[in-house]
Amino acid sequence: MRILVAEDDPSLAEGLVRSLRKSGYAVDHVANGEAADTALEANGFDLLILDLGLPKRSGLEVLKRLRSRKSATPVLILTARDSVNDRVTGLDAGADDYLAKPFELAELVARVRALTRRGMAGGAARISHGALAFDQVGRVASLNGEPIDLSARELGLLEIFLQCAGRLISKDQLVNHLCEWGEEVSGNAIEVYVHRLRKKLEPGGVRIATVRGLGYSLTKPVSP
Repeated sequence: MRILVAEDDPSLAEGLVRSLRKSGYAVDHVANGEAADTALEANGFDLLILDLGLPKRSGLEVLKRLRSRKSATPVLILTARDSVNDRVTGLDAGADDYLAKPFELAELVARVRALTRRGMAGGAARISHGALAFDQVGRVASLNGEPIDLSARELGLLEIFLQCAGRLISKDQLVNHLCEWGEEVSGNAIEVYVHRLRKKLEPGGVRIATVRGLGYSLTKPVSP
């Protein structure tokens, strides 16, 4: 899952990015509203963490422009302003959640987990796909009740495949959701990651099908 953090406080931004990456997310950071708007127009993100008090363009304006483009990207607002009016204004503009500064990083990461899983299995904490189970809170996977040893990249792939189960996913889409700015990940590298994940899932009858020239699809589970 790929997250954009729009925050102009360098210390807070550094802490957010570090904590989210430690939790296994791909994270990009911008420090003003114009950069945030440009990034959101040019890239696909699974979540936007948005400070309302951004320079150059306010967070509220960024949010309104995002929703005017019919984007359903979940948005978590951060702000030092804690009045009821500010919360209502942000939520009415299309935000999905609201966190007032100061806050604990552990609470923010918990809210991020809740927002990013809403699109998967209706927000259930645990997703099952045949013998495969994925705990979205703990971000761990198991096969036939046994934990699977997955790298951060493999876990990210698995999360995307489960979110799009039965649908075709191109290599470009995988790169877009897995990789941060500046990361050089080739199509061949994606093939290697998918191959490694496939080998770990197939003993449980969970199959990732390759559609030559188009991409991959997590197919209906079969008995191992």
